This record gives sequence, C-alpha cells and structure tokens, in this order.
Amino acid sequence: MSSAGFALQKAIFEKLSNDSATLAALGGPRIYDDAPARAEFPFVIFGQSTERDWSTGTDAGYEHVITLHVWSRGRGRKEAEAIIAAARDALHDQDLALTGHRLINLRHESSEAKRDNDGETFHGIVRFRAVTEVADV
Repeated sequence: MSSAGFALQKAIFEKLSNDSATLAALGGPRIYDDAPARAEFPFVIFGQSTERDWSTGTDAGYEHVITLHVWSRGRGRKEAEAIIAAARDALHDQDLALTGHRLINLRHESSEAKRDNDGETFHGIVRFRAVTEVADV
C-alpha cells in the first residue's frame, strides 16, 4: 500500500490539474512536484509535507500538513493571490479519493504572498491540513 502522504499528494495534484479556475489562474497545467528547468511562470510546486501518527485505539490514521508554493512574475501580487485563491477554493473542505486511504478532512490553514529577493518574482505559500485513515479492505 502506498503511503497516505503520497496518496494525498496524488489526489491534490489531480484535483488542481482538473480545476478550471486554477488552470485559468495559471494559464495552463503548470503544477509540479519538481518544476522543470526554465518552467514558464506562473506555476505551482509541492513543497514540504509532514505526516504524523493520528491513530486512535482502533483505527490507523495520519495528520498531514501540505505546502504548495506559487511562483509568479506578474506585476504586483495580484496574479499570485489569484492562484492562491483558486487553489484554496479547489481544495478546502473537498472530499478527494485517495488510493488505500480515506480523507477525513482537508482544510486551508494559511497562505501568504511576498516579493522574492530578486525583486520581480512573487512567492506564495499555501498550507493545508488533512487527516486520513487507512481504508477498510
């Protein structure tokens, strides 16, 4: 069985890749686990994720914190904020299908947008908290 964290990442990727508002904000399917060299802006990549034991006395479960990074070179923060909003709307409180696991909840935890040190790129950081449990076989 795949890890709960990987199953969750795959489901989030599928949801964002098929969400019309997210694709419109990005100008296409620019969602990556690892951005290719010279990726066209704007784009989203998966960042750090944590997975903690959240088991009960009877059921195996996990708590996850998933971080998405938004990279934009649009003038000002408007483009980055639009992508953050689209991703938040696509994922917050959604019921995603996970292979081998069941999603109990998925909630937007926080987001921020800041100018990068290069002075022309905006960096958005979006965090989600999820709880999963092992699916009954």
